[in-house]
Amino acid sequence: MKPFQFDTRNLPVEGKQITGTLPASFFNLPEADTVKAESPLIYDLNFIKDDKDIIVTGSLDATFSMECGRCLERFQIQVDLPEYEAEVPIEKETTMDLTDLIREDILLTLPNFPRCEDGNVELRDCPAQGKFEPSDEPLVTEEPGADGGVWNALDQLK
Repeated sequence: MKPFQFDTRNLPVEGKQITGTLPASFFNLPEADTVKAESPLIYDLNFIKDDKDIIVTGSLDATFSMECGRCLERFQIQVDLPEYEAEVPIEKETTMDLTDLIREDILLTLPNFPRCEDGNVELRDCPAQGKFEPSDEPLVTEEPGADGGVWNALDQLK
């Protein structure tokens, strides 16, 4: 049985406390993904049944490695959620599996555009910092109205 799966009908009034670890494979990340789980998931969660919801509270912790979007080097980032909370509606009085919810909540904390400076395991500066500064010069020099502009091309299609 999965640790985040339980029967809502048999959940004690005081809730269910679970503590443990799951291997890095828990995150089910594709082999080609730029994000890699580097450590097991450490969890300490309490599941309490409310009138129409399951309330999950506790802590989650895992370490990942990511590829920097600027220099393409790998760096580590630790996801530490010491005050994790989730509220899940009970659709039917039956077995619930919150594995996907917990997995997604952890993965959604990772940065969308990772940079070396996002790493919180080993602090570092990106070696590519400053190499890709924006240019003030336009890519194309076009005089306004010289040939009617790019929007005039749309009028030619009529």
